[in-house]
Amino acid sequence: MTGFINIKKETGVSSAFVVNKIKRLAKTPAGHMGTLDPLASGVLPVGVGNACRLFDYFSDKRKTYLARFRFGVTTETLDNEGEKVFKGEVPTEKEILSALPALTGKISQIPPAYSAKSVNGVRSYALARAGKEVELAPKEVEIFSFRLTEQTAPDEFSFEIICGSGTYIRALARDLAKKLNTYAYMSKLERTASGVFTIESAVALDKLTAENLNEFLIPTEEVLPYPVLNLESPRVFNGLQERVSEKDGLYKLYRSGEFYGIASVKDGLCKAEKKLC
Repeated sequence: MTGFINIKKETGVSSAFVVNKIKRLAKTPAGHMGTLDPLASGVLPVGVGNACRLFDYFSDKRKTYLARFRFGVTTETLDNEGEKVFKGEVPTEKEILSALPALTGKISQIPPAYSAKSVNGVRSYALARAGKEVELAPKEVEIFSFRLTEQTAPDEFSFEIICGSGTYIRALARDLAKKLNTYAYMSKLERTASGVFTIESAVALDKLTAENLNEFLIPTEEVLPYPVLNLESPRVFNGLQERVSEKDGLYKLYRSGEFYGIASVKDGLCKAEKKLC
């Protein structure tokens, strides 16, 4: 069994729990394409079998989120599971709109202390829970769109965020509030898209069984964004290079009409990068 299953994760369930259940149902290795915190819901693409080898070959790694930020207070964890620690003023819609452009594009972001980042071999959240001060290095992330959608409560606003991989939405709540000289935390989060996988085509985990799993399995070749290259020569399939007329780049490699894996072409020479069979 090889392919992808687009899971619609529920709040309160960990990404690891989802992957482990699919492993049991499929009786084969599986892995997710980007973790989703337990308090978050939405799209969680899971690779099944040899499809796990191809995560790095997805060129579109944009993710779309619907997030709610509660202003005027923050928590240790920057979400609604942590203890409230600071208080401030609630900004107006106009003030928020004026601050959003500064957090759009390529920005420097410090990950939350309560995160899975490693500090000298120890998870950052473990240090934070032990009461130790955590200093994480900033990293560059890309925010393609940061849009205020509505005010959902006197102190809460909803946003649509389209960002690159590695972005912490909780940290965006913190940083947006900082630009407004106040505090905020993320009160709700739903991922509505992860690359080509969208919420509209996602399936709830409790609908999956060992008998129907194949019905929800998306063939690997359907979601890879590369052109097709058909070859019959055994050279490439035996680990050698073959001269071809295609342009440089990555291709979905087929043999006798069957999907074989990923091939790369450079200077007219083709070789198999990843094989799935």
